[in-house]
Formats: sequence, C-alpha cells, structure tokens
Amino acid sequence: MKVGVIIQARMGSTRLPGKVLRHIAGKPLLDHVLGRLATLDFPARAVVATSSQPQDDPIAALVSANSIALFRGREHDVLDRYYRCAVAFGFDHVIRLTADNPFTDIEELHRLIELHLTEGNDYSNSLNVLPLGVGSEIFTFETLQRSAYEGYDPNYREHVNEFILDHLDNFKVGLLQVEAAKCRPDIRLTVDTEEDYKRACFVAGYDPDRWIGTLEAIRLCLQSA
Repeated sequence: MKVGVIIQARMGSTRLPGKVLRHIAGKPLLDHVLGRLATLDFPARAVVATSSQPQDDPIAALVSANSIALFRGREHDVLDRYYRCAVAFGFDHVIRLTADNPFTDIEELHRLIELHLTEGNDYSNSLNVLPLGVGSEIFTFETLQRSAYEGYDPNYREHVNEFILDHLDNFKVGLLQVEAAKCRPDIRLTVDTEEDYKRACFVAGYDPDRWIGTLEAIRLCLQSA
C-alpha cells in the first residue's frame, strides 16, 4: 500500500497571483505547507503537482531546493494533473493538499489517514469541521480514477474533489470528528485574498520559530477580528 500527498500549486491565481511564493513570516507560503507536512508521522510520499507552463518554473525550483518530488501537468485540468501524478508515482491512496493552506493540522491529518484506512473508505475528509484551510481529504486511487474518467464537467476538471462531492451516494465516505474547540469552519485560515494573506502573516508571525497549532491559530484570528 502506497500513500501519497499531492500538493497542487501554481502561480496563476486569479485573485492573488503568485500567492504560493509570497513570504509569510520570513519564508514562501509553499515552504510552510512543506514544512508542516514534514512533521507527519506516517510514511506518505509528498509530491508537488504544478503545471508545465513556464510561469510555474519558480515553483519547480523551490520544490527541487527542498528535495521534494515534482510532477508537472496541465494548468487548468487539475483533476487530470492529480490522476496522472498518482499514476506516475503508483499511489494507492491520495491525500490532497493545496499550496495556499499554510496551517494544515498535521495531527488531524494523521487521524484522518487512520480513519480512512481502518474503515476502508473511498473518500474521507475533515474539511467542514476544521477552520477553512486547516482540514484535508484523502481518497483511493480508484475513486480518483473514476472522477477523472467520468467527471466531464469543466468544474470537475478544475476542482479535484467536486465529482466526489456531487456523487457521495456512490462512495463510502468518512468524516473525521474533531474536538469541539477546533470545530470552527467559520474561520478562514486559507490564503485566497489580500485579507487572508494579512491574517496568515499575523498568525504565522506570532511565533515564526514554530508551527502555530490550530487552537492557537483560532485564538489569534478571534483576537485580530
């Protein structure tokens, strides 16, 4: 059994171009994602999946500097990029992360992997229980493959999980339960707008020498509101 973490990243964000390499607390946003992931106590291989466009060469350079595996594919057909990446690396299960979420809860990610594998789910997630940008999701290769083969709608090609979410009755689904204090889906800890970026800088900058935990990040967000 081979579990992989595929982190989608590209420079061409519509609302905040180049955000994945913007500096937060002294280092690029993508470095925060990779740094947190390195603390995961589970044998999962990380791959950054970016596009084959020249504008994403700086992402490829940063990934290589971090000695992380790299895959390059279609820019806008992200579902195809994920599927081909999973095939190339022989993954049986795929954890999906995005390069604009610097506060992924690694402890809950570990619990999510255990839930997914123990229950034999097709798809498991913690997206709607944790703050936005803190949760994660994992699916089997077969589920990803079905999405890639049957998800023809343009929205499915752009958003990897949309086909699954629109057809939940066709899959065995697991939802991670988290402690009540972490259950704050109303709080944004993703980076999609300038306001998000400023919030991320404030939270990460509170103590740049360590990874801020979810409970502390929630407290800081409420403090700055």
